[in-house]
Amino acid sequence: MYKPLKKKIVSVLVKNEANVLTRVVMMFGRRGFNIDSLTVSATNDPTISRITIAFSATEQSMQQIITQTEKLEVVQSVYLMNSENGMYRELLLMKIKASKEDRTHILEICNVYHAKIEDLSRESMIINVTGTPEKIDGFLDIMSCYDIVEVCRTGIAGIETEKVR
Repeated sequence: MYKPLKKKIVSVLVKNEANVLTRVVMMFGRRGFNIDSLTVSATNDPTISRITIAFSATEQSMQQIITQTEKLEVVQSVYLMNSENGMYRELLLMKIKASKEDRTHILEICNVYHAKIEDLSRESMIINVTGTPEKIDGFLDIMSCYDIVEVCRTGIAGIETEKVR
């Protein structure tokens, strides 16, 4: 019986030591999970780092990977994040060919998405958009009718608004 995959985001607080990221990522890989997005950042405690991982899983397999990750001695805690207990953002930088005629339309789209024009030349624009993964996906979809030269997208950065498990 097919069980649908759902996108999951986990926040893993780990000891800030060498090879910790490798150990956590290998745990996911060994169990057949494909990581869609991975972000590692410092926390307010210099001995702790936050790893935010986005991946697709069934409910059962997601619980298994969380349990296995919690067993690693370098892991302090693992939180399954959702819109009720967390806030997440991504950053997108996009270089797009932009003729004089296209610039007005592109600027209107950027205004709707609260995007910033970071650089403008005679033939191209570099656009910066920050927001939820859904907002970034929507912006990419709308901009797909233009000639996109290059895209750079960060992983998800997330933080819990309240501790719910």
